[in-house]
Amino acid sequence: MRKTRLVSWNVNGLRAVYKKDFLTWFMSAQPSILCLQETKASEEQIPEELRHLAGYSAYYVSAKKKGYSGVGLYTSSRPKDIKKGFGIRKFDIEGRVMIADYEAFLLFNIYFPNGKMSRERLQYKLAFYKAFLSHVSELKQAGKRIVICGDVNTAHKEIDLARPKENERISGFLPEERAWIDKLIERGFIDTFRVFNKDGGHYTWWDFKTRARERNVGWRIDYFFVSDNLRKNLKAAFIMKDVMGSDHCPVGIDVTI
Repeated sequence: MRKTRLVSWNVNGLRAVYKKDFLTWFMSAQPSILCLQETKASEEQIPEELRHLAGYSAYYVSAKKKGYSGVGLYTSSRPKDIKKGFGIRKFDIEGRVMIADYEAFLLFNIYFPNGKMSRERLQYKLAFYKAFLSHVSELKQAGKRIVICGDVNTAHKEIDLARPKENERISGFLPEERAWIDKLIERGFIDTFRVFNKDGGHYTWWDFKTRARERNVGWRIDYFFVSDNLRKNLKAAFIMKDVMGSDHCPVGIDVTI
């Protein structure tokens, strides 16, 4: 068995974070697998230096709409297969899903929708949640080992955001959004960070406009979940709160495969 480090980061624009020492951080951290969300770029718009990193294969999924959404994957070991989306057009056109088959496990790199913009977007987010849960549940029932990472756009419990009372009617902390995470856990998926860390004050997103990061007034909305058949392989889970460049920070896990 060898240790594999997986890291996930909503970069809020890959071209923007590239100009903020992204490569210096990446080459220093050297994860086995790096999953990115909200890349906001089609492959041809991504700088050449980013598309051809020594020791890594790179894959991208972009939205039909320019400069919107998108996910990326940098991986030191080439997956057996890559799928872009999970086969439902209204979700797949937004470029939110990449599924990498590593044979030892299936990796879902996902930028879940944000429901704050309108009632319609909240309904879209909940429909996405439902379709995704159905998809991964079937795979798990078939015996697959699954890793899910990305920006889930929901804080699960009161401990997962600095101001729960003020946000209980805001998308990102609505009862129906939080209940979906409950369902994911009930289906046999583990919130990896909570295996190792039971206390509060750990966040992954801070509002830029109010300089909330300086005061650590944040939300934990970026996650790694693993199916319970990978529990014995899970060795660590962490939040890289000191890594700058986005309104989110990276999160990660160490597993033995």
